[in-house]
Amino acid sequence: MDALTAELEAACLRALSAAWHDVNHGRFRGQLSPPALELSTAGSRLGRWDPATRTIQIARALVVGGTWGQVVEVLKHEMVHQFVWEVLGARDEAPHGPIFRGLCEKLGIDGAASGLPAGEAADRVVERVGKLLALAGSTNEHEARAAMAAAQRLMLKHNLETVAGAGPRRYGFRHLGPPSARISEAERILAGVLAAHFFVECIWVPVWRPLEGKRGTVLEIAGTPENLELAEHVHAFLLATAERLWQEHRRRRWMRDRDRERRAYQAGVLTGFRETLERQAAQQAREALVWVGDADLTTYHRARHPRVRSVTYSSTSRTDHHSAGRAAGRDIVLCKPVGGPATTRGRLLGSGT
Repeated sequence: MDALTAELEAACLRALSAAWHDVNHGRFRGQLSPPALELSTAGSRLGRWDPATRTIQIARALVVGGTWGQVVEVLKHEMVHQFVWEVLGARDEAPHGPIFRGLCEKLGIDGAASGLPAGEAADRVVERVGKLLALAGSTNEHEARAAMAAAQRLMLKHNLETVAGAGPRRYGFRHLGPPSARISEAERILAGVLAAHFFVECIWVPVWRPLEGKRGTVLEIAGTPENLELAEHVHAFLLATAERLWQEHRRRRWMRDRDRERRAYQAGVLTGFRETLERQAAQQAREALVWVGDADLTTYHRARHPRVRSVTYSSTSRTDHHSAGRAAGRDIVLCKPVGGPATTRGRLLGSGT
């Protein structure tokens, strides 16, 4: 395990303090008083609220070996304990009693008493979609495209039926990919593709990189377990495909691997793939299959992020590289099975062409 130096640990505690203040303001209306924050070496707990010393402890092992999203979710969990104890004064109730669980549900925070934060298990529909995406790897272009379209139609019908049903739905979230200091246009387009066509809510969230002592940004998606599983696969597949297509493009043209041209080409790739999905969505609409959203998911997402602001970004100039990438993106066939080793590990509290 990588160790935190004294300097990195101090920076991490400052980042935790900033996260505490942000959650206190956004979730608890500033009603909590700042506690002491401590990195604990105890291996049996991810976090702990100690009312005697007014200390919130976070496991050092989680900070070093987990994701910052997991760390913040554990922090939120302990802040609910602090709120129940100090603001509500419910000191006779069991630590994870009805008041605590009700508050967690209201705030979109996982109330589980133990366990590493992670996503929910995927629904059986993922297995069926995975089989169709495996067929989408066919060398027969017509069969491959038909399989991809069938997989998307299956997910659409599944979500329409689920939203129309009366039963409760489970929601969770995942962070996709490593934190980055700079978000590319291709990554922003990809986030829009996931939100528009794969039944998840997307938001870019700030995170802390403890071993580097730096801030970063990561894409968070929220949705049902089966939609999270599919969206995570799509995200990894498209980023890998965009990179592969760029390398093939520059080798054909005997080009150097320049960052500016790479970004323009990959933004074109994701634009072209988005256009393919938009055409398929228009076809599905003619079949009376129209996705109008999931109001309960929106409620869950807003509970997790009560203060959200929208930012408009300028797009890449339409260079020859962008046009070439766009043409290549239109030919992408989403394939390969879903359900293999995930790129995200642990329970996130709550949860080629």
